[in-house]
Amino acid sequence: MEALALDGQPLTLAQIEAVALNARPVEIADSALLRAQASRACIEEILAAGETVYGVNTGFGKLSDVRIAPDKLAELQVNLVRSHAGGVGNPLSEAESRAMLLLRANVLAKGFSGVRPVLLELLVALLNAGVHPVVPEKGSVGASGDLAPLAHLALVLIGEGEAFYRGERIAGREALRRAGLQPLQLSAKEGLALLNGTQAMTAVGVLAVTRAQRVVHLADLAGAMSLEALMGTPAAFDERIHLARPHAGQVASAAHLVKLLANSEIRESHREHDTRVQDAYCLRCMPQVHGAVRDVLAHVTGVLEIEAGSATDNPLIFSDTSAKTPHRGEVLSGGNFHGAPLAYAFDYAALALTDLCGITERRIDRLLNPDINEGLPAFLSADPGLSSGFMIAQIVAAALINECQVLSHPSSTGSIPTDGGKEDHVSMGMTGALKLRQIVENAERILAIELMCAAQGLEYRKPLRPSREIERAQAAVRSVIPRLDHDRTLAPDIEALTAAIRAGQLDPWRD
Repeated sequence: MEALALDGQPLTLAQIEAVALNARPVEIADSALLRAQASRACIEEILAAGETVYGVNTGFGKLSDVRIAPDKLAELQVNLVRSHAGGVGNPLSEAESRAMLLLRANVLAKGFSGVRPVLLELLVALLNAGVHPVVPEKGSVGASGDLAPLAHLALVLIGEGEAFYRGERIAGREALRRAGLQPLQLSAKEGLALLNGTQAMTAVGVLAVTRAQRVVHLADLAGAMSLEALMGTPAAFDERIHLARPHAGQVASAAHLVKLLANSEIRESHREHDTRVQDAYCLRCMPQVHGAVRDVLAHVTGVLEIEAGSATDNPLIFSDTSAKTPHRGEVLSGGNFHGAPLAYAFDYAALALTDLCGITERRIDRLLNPDINEGLPAFLSADPGLSSGFMIAQIVAAALINECQVLSHPSSTGSIPTDGGKEDHVSMGMTGALKLRQIVENAERILAIELMCAAQGLEYRKPLRPSREIERAQAAVRSVIPRLDHDRTLAPDIEALTAAIRAGQLDPWRD
């Protein structure tokens, strides 16, 4: 693959995913190296002039009023990294660790951070060599950025901490040695530049949202399969209805459903004698609900792509020869490390996906419930009573949705002051990202359950055939799990179909 050249500009979710999941190589653009050198020159001039500047020759946070002696500046940066590496819990996945490395390199490549070019080059060298820092997932409040997670990442750069290398969890220094890399000796400002930022929550959020995008597209497919199995009508997806309320996601979802359901024998079999005027909301309102989720994810994607190319550490160095200072630029302290934009976006996505799970479960129940499933056998069992069929599948979906409902409680409203009150309002964005990741995982399983049940429902409509697209989708489901002819353990089926969703095996049906 062609190397992705980092120059500090926004990255698309597809670009981040290609590096995180598919090992696309990365390099630093020449223009970014020049900008980094210019901002580093500003730091060197500050040191030579003996000025006092936060993060360069002072303590941090509540200790920012403490001036540090020149001969202690390198030690200051190492102490900062070590002292902040206090994360707990399971490590982020290797893909999430890779996304963190990529994002940190890209935002430092903007040239506002005062780091040496060699630091940028080491970040991308870790990526290209497959050295992935072990980063505990818990411990960030999302301001001053993701301090604890980024400290664990920075440890590996200085030859400490732990890393995953070729499937093995080993000491960071050993991982560097095996990859032929040398640890970095941090210079003034560089430890702080590595720690201040939102790259942990952004990394987790990006990979969760890319999975969520797949889920919402496949929700149209699963819903269309359920509608066919339930002898529903696609009349509610008529373009004229949706152009009368032209939300982009709604229009796109309706068009997708029309395409999926075209030329169905099942539909034609009951067109003239259908006594129902309207289907239930879980079928009729798919464009309105699925489409609204699409729109939410489009908004969240925009937030993430902006963040991927934003300078988020503090202070920032503006290397401008016209600056009215004794050196070549100005050093300004601000709060770009605050994760509020991301925290709000993650909570928004969590709410939308939880509701998507809710409408999906209602279709599952409609397929299984003999009181409302349009003549299908109870619980889609070949021998109801003796066999329970998919009864437990709906119960499992209900349990997963309840967890989503709890997880969709916003974390962004839960600020707790930290750092002796200096950081008196924080975003809790990392909590939001981790919650969103779990909701997406649950959504994938609930979607798998609907696909499993809908495929079974279609078996009972034979010899009538669904639309060509739905027939292809049913065949794809059958390539993963067989028809249920008698009771068997369903857990492996759910997990196998969930894995197929995550692997993109049903992606050809995306609109």
